[in-house]
Amino acid sequence: MSRVVFVVYDGIQPLDLVGPHEVFGHADVLTGGGHRREVVAPAAGPVRPAGGLCLHAGHSVADLPPDGVDTLVVAGGQGVDRARHDRALIDWIAAAAAGARRVTSVCSGVFLLAAAGLLEGRRVTTHWAREEQLRREHPGVTVDCDPIFIRDGPVWTSAGVTAGMALALALVEDDHGREVAHSVARELVLFLRRPGSQSQFSVPLWQARPATDPIREAVAAVNAAPGARHGIPDLAARAGLSTRHLQRRFTAELGLPPAAYVERVRVEAARRALAEADDPVEAIARRLGFGSAETLRRAFHRHVGVAPSDYRERFRALGEHT
Repeated sequence: MSRVVFVVYDGIQPLDLVGPHEVFGHADVLTGGGHRREVVAPAAGPVRPAGGLCLHAGHSVADLPPDGVDTLVVAGGQGVDRARHDRALIDWIAAAAAGARRVTSVCSGVFLLAAAGLLEGRRVTTHWAREEQLRREHPGVTVDCDPIFIRDGPVWTSAGVTAGMALALALVEDDHGREVAHSVARELVLFLRRPGSQSQFSVPLWQARPATDPIREAVAAVNAAPGARHGIPDLAARAGLSTRHLQRRFTAELGLPPAAYVERVRVEAARRALAEADDPVEAIARRLGFGSAETLRRAFHRHVGVAPSDYRERFRALGEHT
């Protein structure tokens, strides 16, 4: 039974705690246990996140020994700017991290890890809105806000809010294997999102993930730039395989052939683009590798069931009434 300790404080983003906590909980249901989840704060009792939802910390940093922690998960939120000057909290994080197998942060929780002296010389990520602040205040840290999460040795950091659930799934996969992580993702209907100032792409996490490095390389290339050239020869070169070998292994590991996977990722990217910007459908189609608006329309209808223009109208109509 490994101890997963969540660090919270007044002003956290609630989903930074609740999301990863639920991921571990669902994994425990599937595996019959394995994680003992604890919540620690500067003081035990009520914790007031941003937005007013009241949470409860079962332990204070004064009464919970920092030794014996397996995985440390530090939440982010608006209150991080005050919390990082709480000497008792920072000292507890540093002490717990010294013996922990994994030290992680969600969103701006990375600032608490930095205050505890745990990030010097490491590559990390955070919410895109905090990128410049993290670079400015911690020049010895390499900040990369493109990935959903980054693992640098025992330190795992994630991007904003829902990315913490993707991070928790990766931790579950690290503990129990990819089948358990995929089952949890399917149960929670989770999606990966790429944060940052560039167009945001959404890739379904519940799809099978590749089991080998060559196919991971090919998949990563597609997810990183859906609109780039991703023909069979291009992906085979990226994976270091023959075209025939690539197609066979790709289909075996992901459950669908390369061309179908590329199309699905491009459609997901188009959904985000349609929802977030006013670019013409033709421009989105060219940017995302469809070639023409008509090709995008056909692919979009196959996967989503409506035309791109209808999807955009329905999305905005929903937004006006929520």
